[in-house]
Amino acid sequence: MLDSLTVSSTSENPPNNVCNLFPSIISMIILETRKVGRIAGNSHGKIKIVDSISYSFDAGSIYNIVGPSGAGKTSFLRLLNRLDEATEGEIFFRGKLISSYQPTELRKKIAMIFQIPFLFPGSVRENLEYCCKGHRKQKDGHDYSALLERVGLKREFINKNSNDLSVGEKQRVALARSLLLEPEILLLDEPTSALDPSMAQIIEQLILSLSQELGLTAIIVTHNPELAKRMEGQTLLMVAGKLIEHGATDKVLNTPQTELGLKYINKELV
Repeated sequence: MLDSLTVSSTSENPPNNVCNLFPSIISMIILETRKVGRIAGNSHGKIKIVDSISYSFDAGSIYNIVGPSGAGKTSFLRLLNRLDEATEGEIFFRGKLISSYQPTELRKKIAMIFQIPFLFPGSVRENLEYCCKGHRKQKDGHDYSALLERVGLKREFINKNSNDLSVGEKQRVALARSLLLEPEILLLDEPTSALDPSMAQIIEQLILSLSQELGLTAIIVTHNPELAKRMEGQTLLMVAGKLIEHGATDKVLNTPQTELGLKYINKELV
């Protein structure tokens, strides 16, 4: 039966009977970039910080974006939910151009977790409630305390002032806040670089468990290839704004197929 069934990965409304029978093969490609680039600069000069990247991200998978400083990793990540706009190429989310979504709606489905988490002044509860204004979860009386436990925080954190939290605690509150909006993709920009090793390990395991249990696609920018190896999944190597190599993490970071890939793992690119 599978041999006779063809399902487009960009189909927005596949037949209900197909969804029920084969949920795992519907819309495997959740996010796609086609020759995406971004030019930045001013009157003194311009530079292409992201250079013609084409890539497809599958639903429910882990992706690491690595490369030397100035490779364009974060610049590329910010294009994926319109925090910055691409100056060339196209980006599709579930088969639709991301420019067809309102930015606020797109960022509920493609959420960003920053290197230094930003929380609003006030309690943790107020931060979670502020994020959900106008969202159906607010009407449902969501159990914020249970959500905090899901990200490894005790229930009593719900009434703590955000200014009294450590960076690691703030990062977990930021994750909880994003989860309330039911994202399909998490964009994570150096999520552990500001943390001590023990807290970094906790965040890494949390990202892995959220991806596995909720079917989230996680796209992680990191300067640390060892983190990418621990996260496994797929890895994209960027250098000077270009996508140089991509594939299974162990292959890209242990047996690269390009000269630049070899230079990267030998720490010749800084």
